[in-house]
Amino acid sequence: MAIAGLAAVPQQSHRPHGWRRWLFATNHKDIGSLYLWFAFCMFLVGGVLALCIRAELFRPGLQFFQPELFNQLTTLHGLIMVFGAIMPAFTGLANWMLPLMIGAPDMAFARMNNWSFWLLPPAMALLLLSFVVPGGAAAAGWTLYAPLSVQLGMGMDLTIFAIHILGVSSIMGAINIVVTIINLRAPGMGMMKMPMFAWASLITAYLIIAVMPVLAGAVTMVLTDRHFGTHFFNAAGGGDPILYQHVFWFFGHPEVYIMALPAFGIVSQVIPTFARKPLFGYTSMVYATSSIGVLSFMVWAHHMFVTGMPATAQLFFMYATMLIAVPTGVKVFNWIATMWEGSMSFETPMLFAIGFILLFTIGGLSGVTLSVAAVDVQLHGSYYVVAHFHYVLVAGALFSLFSAVYYWFPKMTGRMYVERLGQLHFWWSLLWFNVTFFPMHFLGLAGMPRRIPDYALQFTQFNQIASVGAFMFGLGQLIFLVNILYSLRHGKTAAQQPWEGGNTLEWRLPTPAPYHSFSEAPQLDVAENGVVVAMQGGKHG
Repeated sequence: MAIAGLAAVPQQSHRPHGWRRWLFATNHKDIGSLYLWFAFCMFLVGGVLALCIRAELFRPGLQFFQPELFNQLTTLHGLIMVFGAIMPAFTGLANWMLPLMIGAPDMAFARMNNWSFWLLPPAMALLLLSFVVPGGAAAAGWTLYAPLSVQLGMGMDLTIFAIHILGVSSIMGAINIVVTIINLRAPGMGMMKMPMFAWASLITAYLIIAVMPVLAGAVTMVLTDRHFGTHFFNAAGGGDPILYQHVFWFFGHPEVYIMALPAFGIVSQVIPTFARKPLFGYTSMVYATSSIGVLSFMVWAHHMFVTGMPATAQLFFMYATMLIAVPTGVKVFNWIATMWEGSMSFETPMLFAIGFILLFTIGGLSGVTLSVAAVDVQLHGSYYVVAHFHYVLVAGALFSLFSAVYYWFPKMTGRMYVERLGQLHFWWSLLWFNVTFFPMHFLGLAGMPRRIPDYALQFTQFNQIASVGAFMFGLGQLIFLVNILYSLRHGKTAAQQPWEGGNTLEWRLPTPAPYHSFSEAPQLDVAENGVVVAMQGGKHG
């Protein structure tokens, strides 16, 4: 029996063992773990593709790959990292932590949750299968620009099919997050008392529901152009290739924030814990996060300054892009204010959170540079852009994910990771990340175009530095894998509150038993910063 107006939550029954536990999982923790392990595997696959790219670029001339195969590597690297690694990882963390944070018995739609995960492996298999079909994988870049994507071989068809499946998976996961947060919060937890990670997950879910159908429409139009005689993007038939860019980037720029907003939520959980202070400016953080979500729909054409748009449109998108830096700056200053005069300690999660703030700010500032239309015309399609979005996504999304895994690892497993290995992982990653991507700013300013396997001799030195940095950065991620695998079996038992003095709710909130009316439910004592301090009263209190 469900509470009136609430989604029905399945009663937790005996969980099957062995492979059936994972194949038929409906428990949010099991599904969250599946997402996280899948995302890490795809991260390794995408990382190997990136190392292949950097190996080719170590020296000028063609070393290992012909240009077409090189372009296939860049396409698959981007698609796998975005849709196979970062997005599933954040969905896995949301599955794991949201019910614990808001006092829900489970996610709202447990079986749909299972389905949304099990669509991912076949979709990724289709993407990788495109390497071995005639013509190879799509070689149009992860943006799949027409008219090139209209002309490529059947690998493009497999890519389109994979994107459709990935989109269905993302939409189902997002619906689950929205319904869970809106309908299954424990009594006493209002919207403005939710933790920031819950807010970030909610806004991200709305973005996914809004823009994934747009991407599906874009690739469907490509599919009909390829096989059914339409001319959406064929200029000879009355179509417009620029239309594809508008449709794609209307999806593509909110997609950037689909990968960034959960990172903001994670950092907003980690920093107050290790600063031993409530989050500074909770209300402003909520409004800033919401503002970023809204503004992300209004800036898509800053990717298209070189397509010949009118000067008036260039000015609008330039100013809108600069405007989106304001709420982002609010968040950065609030994190700094949270740390200010706090009783801070620097365990691994805090190190990655601080590294996130530092490097994400660098990426944001280079984004403001690129927002100036006259500057972007010069730098568009250069390695300056590659440096910018890797500072945002690798140092942003990836560092926050590492912070989250270290932070919640004791809660997820009951064991502590090896702190020294965690700190080694951070410092190694921080050093070699900057060695890899900072020289790309100079390459872009000097005029080196992206997506090419060969280059002029004057770019050799910076490319060699970047390639060495990439291989060392990749090696550092094995430290993370060793730490996790070792700690799962041999890690010390975690204390009830492993981060001494931390006040995050997931350590204090017991998993509630299912209840059937509000009178039976526990009432929450909720602090100002959205932290559940205690559960009292009620039949199961």
